[in-house]
Amino acid sequence: MNLKRTAVAAAVLSAVVLSGCSSTGSEGGSAAASCAPAEGKVDLSFTSWIPGIEEVVDVWNKENPDIQVKVQTGPNGNSGTYQNFFNQLKAGNAPDLGQIEYDALPNFRVQNGLMDLGVCDDVMAAKDDFVDWTWGQVSLGESDSVYAVPQDSGPMAMFYRADLFEQNGIAIPTTWAEYKEAAKKVRATGAYITNFSQGDINQFAGFVWQAGGSWFNNDGSDWTVDLTDPASKKVADYWQDLIDEDLVSTVPTWTTEWDNAYNSSAAWTWNSAVWGANSIASGAPDTAGKWAVAKAPQWEAGDSAAGNWGGSSTAVFTGSKHPYEASKFALWLNTSDEALTMLNKSANIYPATKEGLNLPVLKEGVDFYGGQPIYDVFAEASSEVSEDFAWGPTMTQTYNEVSDGFKAAVSGDGTLLDALTKGQSATIDALKAQSIPVKE
Repeated sequence: MNLKRTAVAAAVLSAVVLSGCSSTGSEGGSAAASCAPAEGKVDLSFTSWIPGIEEVVDVWNKENPDIQVKVQTGPNGNSGTYQNFFNQLKAGNAPDLGQIEYDALPNFRVQNGLMDLGVCDDVMAAKDDFVDWTWGQVSLGESDSVYAVPQDSGPMAMFYRADLFEQNGIAIPTTWAEYKEAAKKVRATGAYITNFSQGDINQFAGFVWQAGGSWFNNDGSDWTVDLTDPASKKVADYWQDLIDEDLVSTVPTWTTEWDNAYNSSAAWTWNSAVWGANSIASGAPDTAGKWAVAKAPQWEAGDSAAGNWGGSSTAVFTGSKHPYEASKFALWLNTSDEALTMLNKSANIYPATKEGLNLPVLKEGVDFYGGQPIYDVFAEASSEVSEDFAWGPTMTQTYNEVSDGFKAAVSGDGTLLDALTKGQSATIDALKAQSIPVKE
């Protein structure tokens, strides 16, 4: 896949925001009046949900006595922290910095919650340090603006039970067609090749991303929502087929039942992001040493395309009185070898910087995965993620609508494509409700 086709993804995000803002009168994001150092000691507040973040911040505090950061942890964004951020922004007491996933950034921008760090020279100078598509996720298509500092990315690959595939003489699938054939053989053993996520739409979005789809677009004035584009239909039909033929399980993800499926060898693969390495290790401890990682199955043999699932940024919220100091901390947190190494060890955070992909810790073999240097696979995948996939400004609503449809589909009420069609309609309604111009 040509990764340099266009910078559509970023431009789409920008236009979504600008369209919404122009009609609502909001500025969308706030440019800091200046990005100059403050006089005297500065105290910053930072909210994150990364395991071990306190220890990383301690390192910063010891090395920067004049810029002290107090970290507060909470649940992940969609589990409550985002709502807290919105409430705090409304009340005027938001922290200086917050962790925000890429797909949620447009939501915050249309609510005028993000400071435009484009006025901070150090931030703009760091642009080329980051993997290109991750910078597009935070700059929202504007060459002179940036609304957060990229933290991590979630290039996708296939985790698989190397021992079970070998014992049963099943070849490791390299295409989605081979994956279905392997699924039949795995099912014959009584197990499932994987579990289809009925509630976490981000995985499905990653599949669409890999297939070359893009859910949002803009012609400069109006928005197009296309959750049923050819790529999305292809992906939906593929997984619907696997569900209909009982080749995949459909237990709710992130549950004890889901963990048990992997821990008891009832599920053999998981097409997931790099951070999934930690999810499997923690949820399926009895399978240590039996897993491996391979390139994600491709739609056509010989293709080199990867999807992305997740990825976060460190944003400076509107109202912070210290954008210079806050941006200095955000850059250190997400570019220094010391911080990135600690974040990887504590939470498998996969850096968004180009140099970060070469950290020594990412070249080491991982015991849980039989000693395989699994991050080499993800480094290759990171280079294969298209820049063209964009998020809309009402993703939480979109996720909820599609998720409800997926849950119904796995129960036999409708199809995955039906869910996408209804999600598209609901998303258009949501955009209209916010006076964002949208085509139907």
